[in-house]
Amino acid sequence: MSKRNTWFFATLLSFVFVAMPFAGKSQQTTSGVRDQITDNLLTPKNCVLILIDYQPVAVSSVQSMDRHQMIDNVVRVAKTAKLIDVRVILSTTGVNSFGNKPTIPELQQVLGDIKAIDRTTLNAWEDSDFVKAVKATGRKKLVILGLWNEVCLAFPALDALKEGYDVYTIVDATGGTSPEASKAGFDRIFQAGAHPSS
Repeated sequence: MSKRNTWFFATLLSFVFVAMPFAGKSQQTTSGVRDQITDNLLTPKNCVLILIDYQPVAVSSVQSMDRHQMIDNVVRVAKTAKLIDVRVILSTTGVNSFGNKPTIPELQQVLGDIKAIDRTTLNAWEDSDFVKAVKATGRKKLVILGLWNEVCLAFPALDALKEGYDVYTIVDATGGTSPEASKAGFDRIFQAGAHPSS
């Protein structure tokens, strides 16, 4: 593993365990150990990782960063989530209805038997099965990654924020159809209150 990849993996682990606090004190048990369910930081027991539309057609049109690096990054995020038992929701568009190809093999291999919620809607938050899956986790902290930033990340992130969820994204594990479109998508969700990480 290269130094860069080792650093990236370590960063992901720290992201899930201790990154991105928001206002308020952390919750501690009487033993002084932080409570992973009520903690104001992200923990494996209070967040869910959501992966949206990592399908060949979307990946092939990413122009905002190197596609191979983006794939490597999202695969590492998924590996980290599986390693520390973070819940994962996977969603695709049009596999059953339009014949689109499913999740890229590199990512699906890591996710194993996690089945995608296939949608006909562009905005995942407009799909009742998707929203039902999010609500069923009982978790209010959503780490959302999606292709593209300006659409499949931005739309559900904005809707989730409006419904009172805390939304996070990992900026180097997602992409857009151009650098400008990608930045606009990020700007839109961060201005609405989402939290960035890299």
